[in-house]
Amino acid sequence: MAWNLKNWRRNRILKREFIPEPLWQGVLKRLQFLHGLTQEETMRLRQLVILFLHDKQITGAHDLEISDEMRVMIAVQACILILELDLDCYDNWVEIIVYPGRFIRDYDYADAIGVVHHAHQIVSGEAWLAGPVILSWQDSAGVDTAPGDNVVIHEFAHKLDMLQDGANGYPFLHANMNARVWHDVFSSAYADFCLRVDLHKKTRIDSYAAQSPAEFFAVFSAVFFESPLILKHHYPLVYEQLVLFYRQDPAKRWAHPH
Repeated sequence: MAWNLKNWRRNRILKREFIPEPLWQGVLKRLQFLHGLTQEETMRLRQLVILFLHDKQITGAHDLEISDEMRVMIAVQACILILELDLDCYDNWVEIIVYPGRFIRDYDYADAIGVVHHAHQIVSGEAWLAGPVILSWQDSAGVDTAPGDNVVIHEFAHKLDMLQDGANGYPFLHANMNARVWHDVFSSAYADFCLRVDLHKKTRIDSYAAQSPAEFFAVFSAVFFESPLILKHHYPLVYEQLVLFYRQDPAKRWAHPH
């Protein structure tokens, strides 16, 4: 009954609300990693975006005015992660706050032994457990960046990671996935990546992934969607696990664009 009610509600929203075609096509054109989607995938993504924008409130900070194009640009990048999952993955929170540019993250935190530290960082995004996603528009605008630098995909990957025990790099896995395999693959890849960063070896993936297992998952998720061939070449086992998790194979889209 609950499933039928949910689908009835979503169908009503889709009949009532829409994205103008020029706006939709303009956003798709700017986001190159979407160019390999099939017509059917593009249609489902559009529906997800409409539903997402109905449920979420996107507000500007520091007098930033949020245009329809900005709303769709953010929503498309957020929804590509759940194209083969479900909008329910983004339940229990409603707000996305957008700053014109990077913003200061100022907070206290306790380390593993209970010592309290103060952090003062300039960041392009942040995701709160059961709270808002905060983004820099300058870094969300669909401009090509280095592999793994997509702040929208990055922060929404954190949201998926938070569905189980907070952000720790071990999200809730599907029934056909093996938790031990995930742990072994990601632990090994994380150790290898951190060593490469420590030795100052050149990497085509953002070194911020070495900050923690949670950041590793978020950065590698962004690479998975934006530059899948890089990830598949350098960390094929991680790529395989992300294919299972997201139920998508972006490398195939690049190999066989539609």
